[in-house]
Amino acid sequence: MESTRQAKIARLLQKELSEIFRQQTAKTHGVLVSVSAVRVSPDLSIARAYLSVFPSDKAKEILDSINHSAKTIRYELAQRVRYQLRKTPELTFHIDDSLDYIDKIDSLLGADRQEAE
Repeated sequence: MESTRQAKIARLLQKELSEIFRQQTAKTHGVLVSVSAVRVSPDLSIARAYLSVFPSDKAKEILDSINHSAKTIRYELAQRVRYQLRKTPELTFHIDDSLDYIDKIDSLLGADRQEAE
């Protein structure tokens, strides 16, 4: 169960990471990266950020780029939250494929409905 402190820190990190990625993706036209969720470990030392990338065919390429520059992103995040957090957690980035999963289920249900008619 997530504590209140973990939830507050997760929301803060999600907000600031979203802003960092918004500024970075403004330079790369046609690619949109959003932070769909952040999960913080109970000891507040590790934060898992789940990213949604549009278009989804570039997700692997973008994730590799983000993981390559994770230290720089953590430094920029630390500068933004230095008055709220004493220590910035280590960041790990993962692709959030829940939207792709939802699309697949919708298409399967749509195909099932067409067969029923």
